[in-house]
Amino acid sequence: MRSEPLEKFLRVRRERVRRKLSGPDRRRLIAGSVVFALMFVLGLALNISFFRSAFVVGGVSSLQQSLLWGALPAFVMVLLYLPIPSVLDRFDPEPLWCVVLAFLWGAVVATGVSAEFHALAMPRTQAASDPSFVLTVIVAPVVEELMKGSAVAGFFYFLRREFDGVVDGVVYAMFTALGFATVENVGFYARAALEGRDIFAQTFIVRGLIAPFGHPLYTSMIGLGFGIARESTRTWLRVTAPIVGTLLAVLLHALWNLVPRLGADIFVVSLIFWLGFVVAFSVIVAALVVRKGRTIRRYLRDEVVLGNLSEEELALVTSAFGRLKSYFVPRGEVRRRFIRSAARLALSKWHVSRAARRNKRTFSLEFIAPLRAELRELREMMNG
Repeated sequence: MRSEPLEKFLRVRRERVRRKLSGPDRRRLIAGSVVFALMFVLGLALNISFFRSAFVVGGVSSLQQSLLWGALPAFVMVLLYLPIPSVLDRFDPEPLWCVVLAFLWGAVVATGVSAEFHALAMPRTQAASDPSFVLTVIVAPVVEELMKGSAVAGFFYFLRREFDGVVDGVVYAMFTALGFATVENVGFYARAALEGRDIFAQTFIVRGLIAPFGHPLYTSMIGLGFGIARESTRTWLRVTAPIVGTLLAVLLHALWNLVPRLGADIFVVSLIFWLGFVVAFSVIVAALVVRKGRTIRRYLRDEVVLGNLSEEELALVTSAFGRLKSYFVPRGEVRRRFIRSAARLALSKWHVSRAARRNKRTFSLEFIAPLRAELRELREMMNG
């Protein structure tokens, strides 16, 4: 027999699902689901076709053995890197199903379509003086960043309630790019394994250890662009920011592919500049995370005055380690739901405030009352 707290918790979860399916952005959710499903099937078919044709040697299929050699290091390493985007968004972490969708888009859709474009472009570049340059420095960066960036664009348009600003854009971009890099690395490691242990080791060092966050870093520029568009009240910035972010992603990707062709000395020097860029970008993202925490605190202050939150609960929601601590206390799942609902309430009010300054209307207005009701139920459950 179910306990009363569990019944309340399940009732809250069912109500949240019902509101999502009947909310003001219901049509966008349905349209986005259809687009994802169709593209996922297409990407899966293209990936199967690519790997079947890429690992056939002398008429004998080496697919299974090659994929085993490629998949083991690729998936082991991604398990080490996956927690990093989640740590960045600790104040308002994206739902698990959203980051799974982002990862799958990168791993299946973006890789499949990019491989197909690469195969179509290969015979058309043979007339160029340097076909390899055209494919690696021009075609690959453009196609791959557009395909990865399309996931961020999808969250921006179809899932606005789960896309609040710059930090969310970077998180979705990083998960999409990690999915892409994982499957791409499977192919690279598998080919290297066929060429010998030395080549395999060199490939793993470069792709798995030296530059594991190449793809996430490129695509994060697109996430920044769409995040700025989500936060901005200026029409020209909302239009240009995603375009500039995409161009930056393509440029960084192209530069990384170009540098090894210029010689070993230049490649080594470029790694120093690359490390500096990564550090600078990490500092910027950390500052954006802190800013998001302060925004949540500012827009929850009046909830304390209204009696919807206590000072202790406000401190819990805005604590950098509040969610982490919830894994070690009773009713931890309810506490995490409470933290997320309070953060969603604050960010919805933030969006409404920005829209009001432009005399615009936003879907976020429709979420405030239900979130307050959900917060009351979760607060009652959390406090026993």
